[in-house]
Parts: sequence; C-alpha cells; structure tokens
Amino acid sequence: MKMVIFGLTISSSWGNGHATLWRGMVRALARRGWTVAFFEHDAPYYAGTRDLYAIEKGELILYQDWQEVLPAAQRHLRDADVAMVTSYCPDGIAASELALSAQRPVKVFYDLDTPMTLSALERGESLTYIGPRGLRDFDLVLSYTGGGALSELRERLGGRRVKALFGHVDPATHRPTAARRNYAADLSYIGTYAADRQQALEELLVAAARQRPEARFVIAGAQYPEDFPWADNIFFVRHLPPDEHPPFYSSARLTLNITRRAMAEMGWCPSGRLFEAAACGVPVLSDRWRGLDHFFEPGSEILVAQSTADTLAALGRDDAELKRIAARARERVLTEHTSDRRAEELESYLNQISSARSGKPELQMQES
Repeated sequence: MKMVIFGLTISSSWGNGHATLWRGMVRALARRGWTVAFFEHDAPYYAGTRDLYAIEKGELILYQDWQEVLPAAQRHLRDADVAMVTSYCPDGIAASELALSAQRPVKVFYDLDTPMTLSALERGESLTYIGPRGLRDFDLVLSYTGGGALSELRERLGGRRVKALFGHVDPATHRPTAARRNYAADLSYIGTYAADRQQALEELLVAAARQRPEARFVIAGAQYPEDFPWADNIFFVRHLPPDEHPPFYSSARLTLNITRRAMAEMGWCPSGRLFEAAACGVPVLSDRWRGLDHFFEPGSEILVAQSTADTLAALGRDDAELKRIAARARERVLTEHTSDRRAEELESYLNQISSARSGKPELQMQES
C-alpha cells in the first residue's frame, strides 16, 4: 500500500506539533506494509532546524516551488492508494485540487489543527489550506479533535465522512530514560511560546516558582520573547529536538501540560505532549478541558490544575504517589494511544471507504 501526504513538515520539530506525530505514524504504517511519500515545502525556518532527513520505507520530497514539484507529485499519485492533504500545508489548496483529480487513491484531508481552523472560520478569515468548496469532495476527513468539532467540520466545511484521529506516541522513541542533571526539575514544561497559553503558564508555573524559590523549574521550547517573566529558579532550554524529549521528561519529578486556548475551549483535543510525557513515565499535571477524562482518569492517571494552588498541591505529593500515577498513565498510553494504535484506526477508516466504493476492490490491510 502507498500513501502520498502533502503536509506542513515532518523534517523539523521546531515550533510545530506535526513533525513528531508524523514520524511515529509513518513508522507505524511502515511496520504494517505501507510506503509513504511526504511532500514538504522547504521553508527556511524548518531547513535551519531540520532533524530528520529520510523516511523509513518511504520518501521525503522537499521542494521550493509547487510548479517545479508538480510532475513528481503527479507521478506519485498515479500508483497511490491514499492521497492525503493536511492542515497548514503551505500549498494545501493546490495540493487538494491535485489529489482530488487523481483517479486511483482514496482522498483524505487531515486537520491536525481543527480548533484553529474553526476559530478562523468564526472570525470570517479565509484558510490557506482549504479551498472555497471546503471539504465536501474528500472521501474522508480526519480531525485531531473529537467531540463537537466533528459535527462542525460537517456543517461548516461539508465533510461527508468525518472521523477523529487523535494524537499518539511512538513508545520506541518516548520511553523512560536515565535522568540528566541539566534537565533536572521539580516541574518541567515543553511547549512553543503561544500568547494564548501565556496566562495559564504564568499561573501554573511562573507563580508557583515564585512561591517555591527552593524548587527548580525548567521550560523548553521555541519563540519565547525577551520580556518573558523569568525567575531565578526557572531555567530555559531554547529548542529541544525529539530525541531529547525522553531524557527531559525523565529528569523531572512532575511535568506540566497546557492546552492552546482554542483547543481547550473546544475540548476533546489532547496534545501529543500528554502521551509523550506519560510514555516516558513522568507524572503529568494538566490544565482542565472537556474530554480529558476520556484519555486519562483525573486523580488516578493524571493530575489537573486550574490555579497556582493546584500546582503547589501537586508538587507537595510524595514521590511514591506520583510514581503510581505515572505508572498507571504509562500503562493507559501503551494500551490505547500509541502510533501503532492510530495507524490501525486509520486503516479501519480507509477500509470502510474502500468497501463502500462501488466496483472498487477492498483495500487489503495487514492485520495488527
């Protein structure tokens, strides 16, 4: 089986949540007999922070200009079983037109940023990755967000068959690792700077750090401004490539997750960081959002914070209790939220479409 993907990036994990997810998914698909051709616009900011140069059992096609890469895209689509376009693909509209014109493949749109997509539509903004016909021409629309977002994609953008495909983690990449002194923390946090997360970050981490000057707090991410309210006990790692995530998580007593505002307001949108941290065996402290209890049981598998006091209470729990919470979360992730599990779900969706196609043979999917 062959899948052609027109996406934002898989080659650079800098400042985006797409790359790590795609790496796990592509490896999982490869284990199930798929080959993947991933088309990525060679943006300067990703080129300068590139941390992946090849795809296992597939091909990474980096291009400068859409018209120049068009012949290669057409060639790959001729024998593709699936053609997929994702949110924030720089040439998303042109790629969609090309994919939809191909006769052979199942046509899929995957919105890994559904809350932002719907928020932009609410503000009356045009989308650079969805054309005027919306999503009505795709055989399948996948959403990183579940719940009410699925009906919104149907009603606002015309998606005919809409399914949730949540975040996930590759346990071969994210797993308990030896702690490192430079990452040691009572509370850690990984996240690209975002204005709509800043208030929560200040309340749940910065304020807690000021009230616990003897504790150590570490933030890792990109694009943090010079006027960020640092404290003497808050340390910063400017950019953390994926292979450094496991030791970073494993070096903390507790790690914090903060959800983007649009994602939190819509709910049912778990950050991939949640699954990564849990897979690394660190207890997670998360902000609260609708649907969280579908993925982890609050109090038993995850801790929830809505105020500085909640963070301080979590830091005050004893080590044995935190380790029990972390162990239960890791078991839940390895059972329900791995890249292999999501690849299996994706195959089942594709198989349903193939079965429903009149006169088309059913896709022969490998059993997991």
